[in-house]
Amino acid sequence: MSGAGQRVLNRLRQMIVDGEIPAGERIAEIPTAERLGVSRMPVRMAFRALEQEGLLIRQGARGFAVRRVTYDDLAGAVEVRGVLEGLAARQAAERGLSEAARSALLACLAEGDRLFEKGHVSEDDLAEYHDINKRFHQVIVEASGNPAIADALARNEHLPFASVSSLAVDRNDLEREFRRFNFAHMQHHTVVDALLAGQGARAEAIMREHANATLRYARLFGGQEGPVEGLKILS
Repeated sequence: MSGAGQRVLNRLRQMIVDGEIPAGERIAEIPTAERLGVSRMPVRMAFRALEQEGLLIRQGARGFAVRRVTYDDLAGAVEVRGVLEGLAARQAAERGLSEAARSALLACLAEGDRLFEKGHVSEDDLAEYHDINKRFHQVIVEASGNPAIADALARNEHLPFASVSSLAVDRNDLEREFRRFNFAHMQHHTVVDALLAGQGARAEAIMREHANATLRYARLFGGQEGPVEGLKILS
């Protein structure tokens, strides 16, 4: 997806998370494109991506509606991803990283360091980090040597925010988003340290905790109390 397409996807995802597009509301390409001031093509691609993520459900030939999701739905999907990626990290550490995997992970760390070292981030920086983050996780899953993990993750990704690609960004509070994603990037450093040291149990534990970034770090770094309000979550 192009940079412009990724920005549209991120914007729509955040509008759903914030409740700006409420659960159950029907959305269509043309009015959404007009609302965002973009062409229909990036909106169409974003709708398909959000359907895959489980945030939209198809209604009719061309329409979609925002899926109604409970906090337990979200927590369960994220926990499953954490278990699967934790298993991948443990098996990768126990097998030992290939030179290609080692180089790819170190490149992800260096690229992330470059984004965060200036002490702030732009929306474009976070779009770039989205790609770095996705590549980082893919390398670990592949390094496990266990194709069943990738298959299980693919089946889980239709649930809301179960995919590592589902990063919701609040462009109105980039200071908080810097803290949140910089912390997650520091976790990438600790995972790689464990992988290079062959510490399977430690790598697994860090990756399982890392999955919690999806639901809990926005609240942690935003100083919020109580359940996450994104998606107009139903209790």
